[in-house]
This record gives sequence, structure tokens and C-alpha cells, in this order.
Amino acid sequence: MNARRNWERHELLLAFGLYCQMPFGKMHSRNPTIIEVAESIGRTPSAVAMKLVNIASLDPELTATGRKGLSGASMADKQMWREMNNNWGTFVVESSKALGQIIPEQEDYPKAEIKNYSGHTKETKINARIGQQFFRKSVLSAYNSKCCISGLSMPKLLVASHIVPWREDTENRLNPSNGLCLSVLHDKAFDMGLIAIQDDMTIIISEKDMTSDEFYKSTIKRYEGKTISCPDKFKPSSDFLVYHRDNIFQG
Repeated sequence: MNARRNWERHELLLAFGLYCQMPFGKMHSRNPTIIEVAESIGRTPSAVAMKLVNIASLDPELTATGRKGLSGASMADKQMWREMNNNWGTFVVESSKALGQIIPEQEDYPKAEIKNYSGHTKETKINARIGQQFFRKSVLSAYNSKCCISGLSMPKLLVASHIVPWREDTENRLNPSNGLCLSVLHDKAFDMGLIAIQDDMTIIISEKDMTSDEFYKSTIKRYEGKTISCPDKFKPSSDFLVYHRDNIFQG
């Protein structure tokens, strides 16, 4: 009977939050997180895993890679997908709070990734912290916790880097398609405009202030013309990449 009842809003918030923050390859009924969430809402792990794969069928970037998901997405699923993409800020807070009641938050990001929210209200600071956690988990899960340039896979040395800077676009600061998983070094270079990404996902390196430093050549310059490792979901938006090339890249 549980498998046939309609999914309520708080259950969808849980499922969509899991979809955003969980690697595609871990969306199966044996995943301990899925089991824990399923128990909390009185559903089977298989039902939750199936819901995640149904959500995947709504993701045009993921299905474009050949992964079709299942075809059982409901009208409520489609509505939640639109709601999520139309207002990331509200969705992230609601979904993260729902998940936070089941799964304790764990912080593993570099200190440089922490934003300064001094002077804001307590609620704003809490919501901003929630958003920061969500964005990081979503971006890292999309790239399987590997730097899309170097392949580095040590989470504490990885940053969920904004393509359009956090301060410049409030509507998309939590949109995972506005993110790249980068090492701390490549995040800094990207932020400074030394690195940019073309629409075909190839890397370009700035010629401005070029240096003969051997470390720079071996860690940054060597990637010119190479293709980044594309994510399983939340592919970088071409609009965001164009903004970065036009406004930040030192080309």
C-alpha cells in the first residue's frame, strides 16, 4: 500500500534534495542514506530509489548523456522540478531543512569557501549556511568529487566554484549549473580570470601576465585546450560560461 500512495510535498522535498546531492551511481536501494530516508517516511528503499531515477528523467542535461532514467515521473514530480529550477533559494532551504531532520550535516569544505555573512540577521546567516552546504554537495556529487580540470579527488582540497560569482547573481548562487568542482588552486585561478571554459567544455588559459614559472606551467598552463571532465548532472550553463569569459577571464 505504501508504494501506491501519492508522494506528499515534504517527501518530494526529501527526494529532490537527495537527487541533487547524491551521485547518480549511488541512487540504489542498498544506499544507507536512501534506506534511512525511506524508513523516516514509511516507504521502501526501492520506492525511494525509483523516485530518484524518475526525477533523473526530468533532467535534460543528464538524459542528453544517454541516461534516460525511468519514465514514471508524476505531475507532482514535474511541478517540483519547475519549482526547484525557478527558485533555487527557497527550494534549497526547504529541502535542506527536511533532510537535516534525518541526516546530520557534515562540513568538509575549505575555509576559503566560507562566505562572510557578518551584519545579517540570524535567520539569513542560517539560510546562507544551509545554501552553502547544499551547493557544495550538489556540485561535488555531480562531478563525483573530482576536480574537473586536474582530477584531484581529495574533498578537503576541492571547492564548489561559482562560474558567475556569488555576489553577482543572487538568483543562481545556489544553482548547481552555476558551479564547477575545482581544486583549491584551480578555483583561485578561475576566480582570478586565468582560466575559462569554452561552450564545448575545453579549457582556455589567459595569455596576460604569462610567467615562465615551472610550477604554473605544470599545474595550469598544461591544461590549455583540454576538455574538462563533464558532470553526470547539472552541466555548466553556457550562459554562465559566457558571462565568466566576458567579464572575468583575462583574455
